[in-house]
Formats: sequence, structure tokens, C-alpha cells
Amino acid sequence: MTRLRGRRLSILALGALVLAATGARAQHAGHGAAAPGADAPPRAGRTYTMEELHAGGGVPRGWKFTLPAGDPAKGRQLFRELECGTCHALEGLSAPPSAGDAAHAGPELTGMGSHHPAEYFAESILAPNAVILAGPGFTGPDGRSIMPSYGDSLSVTQLIDLVAFLTSLTGDEGHVHGAAALEQTTGDYRIRLVYAGGGHAGHGAPSRAAGGHLQVFVADRQSGEPVPYLPVSATLRGGGMKPRVLKLLPMVDAQGFHYGVDVRIPDATDKVVVSIGRTTMRVMPPAARRFTKPVTVEFEWEGP
Repeated sequence: MTRLRGRRLSILALGALVLAATGARAQHAGHGAAAPGADAPPRAGRTYTMEELHAGGGVPRGWKFTLPAGDPAKGRQLFRELECGTCHALEGLSAPPSAGDAAHAGPELTGMGSHHPAEYFAESILAPNAVILAGPGFTGPDGRSIMPSYGDSLSVTQLIDLVAFLTSLTGDEGHVHGAAALEQTTGDYRIRLVYAGGGHAGHGAPSRAAGGHLQVFVADRQSGEPVPYLPVSATLRGGGMKPRVLKLLPMVDAQGFHYGVDVRIPDATDKVVVSIGRTTMRVMPPAARRFTKPVTVEFEWEGP
């Protein structure tokens, strides 16, 4: 009962955080800054009666809690400021804790972003005892999590940015361009851009490119699920170079479903423009007009 009550409180707390974050960002956008995706506001969802809501157990059918998109770069800086590397090893950012600190050593975070959704990370940060994993690095002698709660230490925006950084840790931390994924939310999509060094095998075929692999993860901004059957392209732009348009193909690897292409990004590149066309899959009436409007997002690109 205690565990169930703890999980309910965690979910309620996270829901309040999202509402606060949405309001805070909207207020901030009113001071001369455009909110992410302001050019394509999300379509209003279906209206429910209170009876329908209660019949669905208190939530709409198919409802799923999702965190807003954060800034992985700011989350990375926060990871350093909070000295998370004291307990968590992370390739390219922190070394494993020394033997003397073994009792406080948490799990290594390299590649952890490909194993858990954002909401799981958020709950682990706010309520680490909501889900307790047995074994060294997770529990102490009292059977509780050795992870401290940061519920009173982080602002809503800090939590969202820190989670965005953790979800960007897909296993190529030592090779990812800029050391963190880039993410934006616009239209019906949450779009994450990752550039990994070295070739990529795709569907089991040997890679013929030694330069790297560009990945674009496209998720439904409402459910967080990957969106297939989309025409996706990326345009590389930079001073003194001719724009180069790349067609991205649907692929699956250890990080999950994405659109990708083997390519070496030129050093002169300062922008990567991702274009997503109208979906080619059938859209059923409950989702009418979704995934049908082309979108374009521009990512600032820094040199390696």
C-alpha cells in the first residue's frame, strides 16, 4: 500500500510539474521570445464529458503522461553543477567513483537514454524509492534506494532539462557531435537529432561510410511513440559551402526506430535543417488532420 501510494503521489507531482512548466514557458514566451513550436501550435484535442472521463478511469482513453521537451545542453551543465558524476560514471564526462566511495556508487549512465523513457528518469530524480531495484548501486543496507531525492533542489525547468540530457545518452557519448543530442518540438512532432561518429550498419548491412551517421528520431508529441511512414530529409548549410540535401531512410538499431543516413558532416556546417513531409500512412478519424502538415526545424550546429 505504501509503495502504491508513493507511486500515485509521484505521478500527481509530475503532472503538476508539467502544468507548471507549460505555464512558465508560455509566460516566458510572452516577453519577446517565441515559444518552441509557436509557428505551429498543437491542435486542440478532443473534448470529453466528465462521464466519459470517469468511465475511462479518470483519464481519456489512450492518455499517456509525457514530459515537455527540454534542453540537453543545459541539462549536461546541470549534471556537472550537481556533481552527479561523483556517484554515476558517464563516458566522456565523469570517471567511475573511487573504491572508497563504492557504497555510494550508482549505476553507470553511459547509454542509459536508450533504455528508459523520460518520465522514468523524472520519477527516479523526484521519488527514487517509487521503484527500487535490488542489487549493488541501487539499494542500501536498509533496502531503500541510495539515490537521494532532488524534489526540493530543482526547478521545473531544471528537471526537464536534466531529463532531456539523460535521454540523449544513447550509447555514443564518446562520439556524438556536440556530446549531446539536439531536440525541438514543433507541430505534431518531437524531433531529436543525433550525430554519431563511425559508420553505421543499418539493417545489418555493412557500412560503407567512415565519416559518421546522422540520426533523426521523430516521435508523436502527444504519446511519445515513434512516427513511421514519413518522408524525412536533412539539409546541411554553412558559410562558403553549397547546401547539401540528404534523404533519410527508416532504420532500427540499438537506440530504436529512427530516420538515418551515413554521412560525414563537413566542418563548415553551422546549420542542419530537418524537413518532414506529410505521412504516407492512413490516419484514422480519431487522429484526423494529424501528421499531415509538413514541418521544418532548424538546428544550430557547432564544430566537433
